[in-house]
This record gives sequence, C-alpha cells and structure tokens, in this order.
Amino acid sequence: MIGKLSGRVDYCSSDHVMLDVRGVGYMVYCSDHTLAALPQAGEAVALYTDLLVREDLLQLFGFTSLVEKEWHRLLMSVQGIGAKASLSILGALGPDGVSRAIALGDWSALKAAKGVGPKTAQRVVIELKDKAPGVMAMIGGAPQILDPDEVIEASVPVSDIKRRSSAQADALSALTNLGYTPGDAAAALAEMGGDMQEADASALIRVALKKLAPKT
Repeated sequence: MIGKLSGRVDYCSSDHVMLDVRGVGYMVYCSDHTLAALPQAGEAVALYTDLLVREDLLQLFGFTSLVEKEWHRLLMSVQGIGAKASLSILGALGPDGVSRAIALGDWSALKAAKGVGPKTAQRVVIELKDKAPGVMAMIGGAPQILDPDEVIEASVPVSDIKRRSSAQADALSALTNLGYTPGDAAAALAEMGGDMQEADASALIRVALKKLAPKT
C-alpha cells in the first residue's frame, strides 16, 4: 500500500497531479480543494495517498492532510459514494466543511457537491455522523517536511494545530463521558465555528453544554 509520496510537481491537470518521485512519475487524483493548494510545477510537495485496487485498474488519490484522507476513506464506505463523488464532496466543502456538515447533520451542504443527490447525502450523514468526532480530533494540515528548505506551508504553526486538536479531542471525550452521544457532542462543537479556535477544552465544554441544554 502506498500511503505517502514526496517529490516534485511535474504538472497539474483538471483532476490529477503528476508527481515526480526520484524520476518515477505517479499520477495522483485529487479533489479541487487539494489541487488548489498544490505548489507550482517543479516545486516540492508531499501528499498522503490512498490506493484503489481493482481487477483492471490501480488509482492513487492524494490529500494534503490526514483529515481529508480519512474522510475520503469513510465517504467511500457509504453505498452510492465512489471515488469521484468523494472527491467532489471534498472539493466543494474541504475537509473541515465535510466535518461540520456531517457533525451537524447538514445533508443539504453535501448535496451541493456535483453528482450527489439528496438521498445519497442523507445516507452519508446517517452512516457517518457518529464517526465525525474521531475525524475532527485528528491533526490535519501539518507541514510535510521534504528537506530543511522544502515544506508544504501550514496556514498556522504546527504547535497551534496540535493545541487546538487536543482541546477539541478533550472536549469531545468529556462530553461523551457526560452521556451525550458522539454525534451530538461533535455537532455542538462544530456550531462554534472560528470564534472558538483559541479556546481551551474547558471553554469549549462550557459553550457546548449551553448548546446541548434542552430548549425551554
């Protein structure tokens, strides 16, 4: 199984990138979200990959983060979602958007992806909602170091990503220990959006409890 490739971008097409790894060219299919994040031809990059094996076909799919790769794997497990539909969803929403949509049960957001109908979108939410907490707690977007001068740039420092992921994971664990389902706990945390990015676990828990409290 090929789980990761590090090399240089040869060229980008509408649905794939040719990655030159020490003289060997790998055709890696990517979502629009991933393709937009890739550097220019000739520059170094590292991609997490997933290999699809069929009797007459071998296809590599590439992702800039473990979160995106995990959502691709989970989406592919849903009946009616193939590789093309999975990449369409990830391309339209990005991995964070997919996490929020599934955690909140927002199947209409998934339906916005090309080739995904309402019944399929609802099936995705039903089958994957309880798996959203685990994916949301993963560290994603960290730089993939190729050598001291060649990295995939992160939008925030790695230490900040780890801290935020740890706080969210701790909050999810605490809420489930209090008796809330993983899906409801993840949905409450997802509703907070960017306003709580700097919050610690205790602050996340306090706000989540208010959102989970019965409405009077």
